Amino acid sequence: MGNYHIPVKYLFSKILKVEVMSSPPITSKTVELGTKYSPDFVCTPFKYTLGTFLECLEKGANILVQAGGGCRYGYYSELQEQILNDLGYNFEYINLVTKGKTSIKHIIKELKKINPHLRQVKLFYYGLIAKQMVKYMDKIDNFIRENIGFEVEENSFINLQNKMLRRFSKVKSLYQLRKIYKKYLKEFKEIKVNKGEHPLKIGIIGELYTVMEPFANYYLEKLLASYNIEIKRFTNVHYLLFEKKRKVKKYLKDAKKYIKYRMGADASDNIGRTKYLCENGYDGIIHIKSSFCTPEIGAMPIINKICNIYNVPVIFFSFDANTSEVGIKTRIEAFYDMLEMRRGK
Repeated sequence: MGNYHIPVKYLFSKILKVEVMSSPPITSKTVELGTKYSPDFVCTPFKYTLGTFLECLEKGANILVQAGGGCRYGYYSELQEQILNDLGYNFEYINLVTKGKTSIKHIIKELKKINPHLRQVKLFYYGLIAKQMVKYMDKIDNFIRENIGFEVEENSFINLQNKMLRRFSKVKSLYQLRKIYKKYLKEFKEIKVNKGEHPLKIGIIGELYTVMEPFANYYLEKLLASYNIEIKRFTNVHYLLFEKKRKVKKYLKDAKKYIKYRMGADASDNIGRTKYLCENGYDGIIHIKSSFCTPEIGAMPIINKICNIYNVPVIFFSFDANTSEVGIKTRIEAFYDMLEMRRGK
């Protein structure tokens, strides 16, 4: 999912006495494999992650780790394990999250199945480094989204980000990680951009996996950047693991006129985010989700209502294995033209 394999591989390679394999990048073959062996009406991230597991097993992996939760994603493990067993694969399956819930005690218990001599002190030390790494990565990502559409030299941000991530993967301490982050943050701020005073601004909201995995949304952020658009995206791993529990209460409070109860996954958050984007000068909102994502389906009419009240355009995308990339580009181009016309008026 995005670049998050880097802190995950860093953590596991430090605490477990095993060879840690990075999952291969998701391709159309991954999706094809996952779709072939998945139930027809399961949500799309199930197919992506199942396809990834299959590719990893074919490349020699014999331990799989699942860490999903929050909605139906919390129930993937049992079904995916059964499908893979039925296909005849021999592997050990480690499930860090059950029914959308977990605890440090449960995580330690599961990881000790891989390394019985796991030292908790080591887990907490390297876990803290991995946590901070995720936080720094997400901060840099936010800065890139706001500026990449205006870079003077093409690929300046991405090339520098790749260098930073390579350095992150080799750190030995929190101090060294912080030092590297500050160095690269300074370099990111020195990249030349031609932004202007009032660029078009678009907020991206929606189902967490589709928002965070570029292949799952057909590289939507890259496409928007090509139109010289400033992008705002709320969902990232640091938010989901360390901020969501606190911030979702604020979202519910801010949007109490439209929603009284939590709707599961990120649906409640996205309703609150819609109100925030409408009140803070964003030109448009893009809502994206995987097909059959029930919480987001429930949130869409409310999001549409808020956008109508504030007169802010919103466009909805639902992605699955058969989504047409040409169709996405055509709709984005039309959406962009409409925002430009509104701005002109």
